[in-house]
Amino acid sequence: MVPEQRSDEARSDRERALALDAADPLARFRDRFVIPQTNGVDEIYLVGNSLGLLSSDAREAVAHELDRWGQLGVRGHFDEPGAWWQSHLEVSALMAPIVGASAAEVTTMNSLTTNLHLLMVSFYEPTPERHKILIDDHAFPSDHFAVESQIRQRGFDPSTSLVTVAPRPGAHLIEHDDILAAIEEHGDELALVMWPGVQYYTGQVFDLPAIAAAARHVGAQVGFDLAHAAGNIELALHDWDVDFAAWCTYKYLNGGPGSIAGAFVHERHHGNPNLPRFLGWWGTKPETRFEMATTFESAAGASGWQVSCGSILSQATLIPQLQIVEEAGGMPALRAKAESLVAFLDRLLDDRFDGRIRQANPRGMAERGCQFALEVVAPGVDGRAVFEALEARGVACDWRYPNVIRVAPVPLYTRFVDLVDFVEILDELVTAAASG
Repeated sequence: MVPEQRSDEARSDRERALALDAADPLARFRDRFVIPQTNGVDEIYLVGNSLGLLSSDAREAVAHELDRWGQLGVRGHFDEPGAWWQSHLEVSALMAPIVGASAAEVTTMNSLTTNLHLLMVSFYEPTPERHKILIDDHAFPSDHFAVESQIRQRGFDPSTSLVTVAPRPGAHLIEHDDILAAIEEHGDELALVMWPGVQYYTGQVFDLPAIAAAARHVGAQVGFDLAHAAGNIELALHDWDVDFAAWCTYKYLNGGPGSIAGAFVHERHHGNPNLPRFLGWWGTKPETRFEMATTFESAAGASGWQVSCGSILSQATLIPQLQIVEEAGGMPALRAKAESLVAFLDRLLDDRFDGRIRQANPRGMAERGCQFALEVVAPGVDGRAVFEALEARGVACDWRYPNVIRVAPVPLYTRFVDLVDFVEILDELVTAAASG
């Protein structure tokens, strides 16, 4: 492509992006977030799949709770309004529609991997005949570690009790039929299917209702790690009849680094006194909790899986972020803009790079969320060096070994013009590296 033609196309892309931004009903929310800067200029922040941005609402909420702590001390636990001892209920009410559940089925507690462990205590009940757990072969390492340790803790061996499903040779993505086939193949021995909602490396969205139905068909329990799904794609955990799920809140939900995690337990399990679980004081009935009895009476719903009181400051950062999601129109509105951003970036990449950049993520809209997994395949160009140059130019993205640059246009604060700027910088860097 001659430089003049490329310049004309870039101008046209920018004009189209500016028009889309002007018509975007969610554009106003960007001003509620604090955009990091490089050399005094706002970054092109495309790494909300790893850590979402701080909002001014969250900053004010934390300051408010610090003031309450200073003014009330221990009385802050019970002084209304805003008594700390029941603040997690507000989080549950805001979180429930994001994951497609009732408020009683959702709670916030601990961190993601801790919640996976606590929930597997209840929903992984191996027997000599049925002891296997099925996971994604390239699941996030914590999932592997948690599942392997749960298997060993119950007296079994991961070499015989851990089943994985991988992409076919030469492919990045897992075929949906291969997941269902593995569930069917191991069905008589399968105790649990523990699957990601969105694959962290490729951004692949899985057919969660079909996986849940297949697991139930063979008599296995099913749980989902929704770290990259909550706040990214529309979910319906209750209707899909999922046994349990867990997720972090610091990615698409913008709860802050290491923020308190979420957990889901389907209502059909709430009244089962025979379901094993690890117990803690905060999982007891709130009506009698402060009587300090030593006989455990479970709190209603998913709250009965709590073991300790939650972090008030972490909840303070999360609540206003969830309120922003609600104010924006919930997950349908966020998903609609995400699809527009994704389609726009698809076209920019296809038009500009002539095969020099390859998408390792799915291309079908139903099989992807916000995240792109980009491989630099231009001859003689070092992808890692391109990533580092992007960072130096003020593009916030991340690198995943061995060769993927992850970028995610997040609907609450990414503009269409940001994507034009990103592609122009990426093109400049790849072209310079190839000719150098």
